[in-house]
Amino acid sequence: MSEHAGHAGIVYWRRSPWNGARCVPVVLSLLPGELRAQDRDGKVVLRGDPREVEGRLTRLGTLLLDVGGRRYALVGRAGAMSPAPSAGQQAAVSAFQRPSAPSGGALDHILNGGAAARMRAWHSRLGGAGARLR
Repeated sequence: MSEHAGHAGIVYWRRSPWNGARCVPVVLSLLPGELRAQDRDGKVVLRGDPREVEGRLTRLGTLLLDVGGRRYALVGRAGAMSPAPSAGQQAAVSAFQRPSAPSGGALDHILNGGAAARMRAWHSRLGGAGARLR
């Protein structure tokens, strides 16, 4: 798929700021006219038109999105207690062309596995699709 047709990747939905087991993998997909996230079972947990999405990227690399009146905190790296992505999730993202590795600072790569850079890349993609981001 070309970058104009869509993009998908595995990010982590931080459902609770305190409970690491509630930081779960989701397949985040940006398609023409649709932003969607699906959990390990394939259930859609977030869906909306990117032009109606609002949000911001925090200094620590958390992408906070408001979609359909609900706030989602998405991060680029799993917590220690997070479940691994399912085989179905990995297969879903393999159908999409992989972008080049996001660039980021050395500290982000050493301490955070490049997670902040991955979320900055999503922030840029969403902004390009018309989301109202700060």
